[in-house]
Amino acid sequence: MFRTLRLDAVLIQAVIAGALSFAHLHDLAAAAGQDGWKAWAYPVSVDLLLVAAWRRMRTTADNRAAWVWFVIALTASLGANVATAGLLDMSDVPDWLRITVAGWPALAFLGGTLLAHAPAPPAVPADSPPNPDPAPAPVALPDPEPDPVPELPPAPAAEPAPLPAPAPAVAVPPALLDHARKLADNHHATTGTRIDADTLRARLGVPVPLANAITAQLA
Repeated sequence: MFRTLRLDAVLIQAVIAGALSFAHLHDLAAAAGQDGWKAWAYPVSVDLLLVAAWRRMRTTADNRAAWVWFVIALTASLGANVATAGLLDMSDVPDWLRITVAGWPALAFLGGTLLAHAPAPPAVPADSPPNPDPAPAPVALPDPEPDPVPELPPAPAAEPAPLPAPAPAVAVPPALLDHARKLADNHHATTGTRIDADTLRARLGVPVPLANAITAQLA
């Protein structure tokens, strides 16, 4: 699929501004005695130094040197634009400007070399954890000698606990048993669970042994 070409106002403005600055630098170099291909090389040198310094500022934390070369390249570009605006007689360029234009290649070469070969700190991902300090090597300690365990006399055998005496049987009247069975059926139908001895004792009002005996017979 072919990508559609979209015109960007910022891109158009950058192209126009770059072309005008390029032409002004060429005219100033030609007026300062640099003819032929040399006059065209001057704007290329200024713009490349400007871009290299800007890129260095964006990728390096300590960018003081990049700022210096950026200001130098920007001054050269702005100076050419102002000089060709009618403030300078292009047919009679002063000597200091000729010297500046003639010395620019060496200055641009020095700046480009320093920007290209300046050491950059290694990039560290933001989400990478810092390297932990290495843990010290464990020191092997001699095993302590176990303390002698005194021999204890054997414990006497525990006597079995006496069994509880069986509870005396409680006689349940048949009529009371029938009534209790009705209460148990009603309780089971209402709650879904069997009636316990405490609930049955509370319903019948009988002592605990009698309630236990009735519950045992209803089981």
